[in-house]
Amino acid sequence: MVEAPLIAKARRPGHFVIVIDNEHGERIPLTIADADVASGTITLVVQAIGDSTRAICAMEPGQYLHDVTGPLGRATDIRKFGTVVCSGGGVGVAPLLPIIKGLKEAGNKVISVLAARTKELIILEEQVREYSDEVIIMTDDGSYGNKGLVTNGVESVIEREPVDLVVTIGPAAMMKYVTLTTKKYDIPTLCSLNTIMVDGTGMCGACRVTVDGKMRFVCVDGPEFDAHKVDFDEMILRLKA
Repeated sequence: MVEAPLIAKARRPGHFVIVIDNEHGERIPLTIADADVASGTITLVVQAIGDSTRAICAMEPGQYLHDVTGPLGRATDIRKFGTVVCSGGGVGVAPLLPIIKGLKEAGNKVISVLAARTKELIILEEQVREYSDEVIIMTDDGSYGNKGLVTNGVESVIEREPVDLVVTIGPAAMMKYVTLTTKKYDIPTLCSLNTIMVDGTGMCGACRVTVDGKMRFVCVDGPEFDAHKVDFDEMILRLKA
């Protein structure tokens, strides 16, 4: 948790922050997984994969981040849709959690599908269960829940009951295949994109993606888009570069 009372008060599901661990550190975009207005704190989930993220994960209570900027991006459209399937892969469950909570509080039936390679990589399951009518766990190796991909879990729900909306957040390839699945059934689908980002204000252009044939910036036009209109192949190529 990070003490940031103004951000905690203003944040909505879908918002993110840019974090710098020290004066020479890089800018890291992190979705706000939760916020507590009373204590003035926000919750960030950080995967230690590089020097800066490892430094953040090694911080002790009472230490300071050099900079936390936000809330950034456009908030999620939270309203009553009906039955919503929320699919999250790996650390994508962190930004999915406040959306699940918001959709449930808006009166939706929420079915959450959590996926990862192994049991150890499933995160925030207890918190997701608190705001979901049903939780389906999918692991690649079958070490927990059902063996298979997130698309298997999403499609199993679609085949048994009407679904009004699908929300998907996770690795780019995962979101692509969830989107291809929902296209078959013509179900509206939202995705939260995780492109490379630098300034977070639309100035650098690093996070650009093609949506419905037009260039969009994830940091200011997103991070959420109509998944059926996103050029995932182009986005994946840019991430690899």
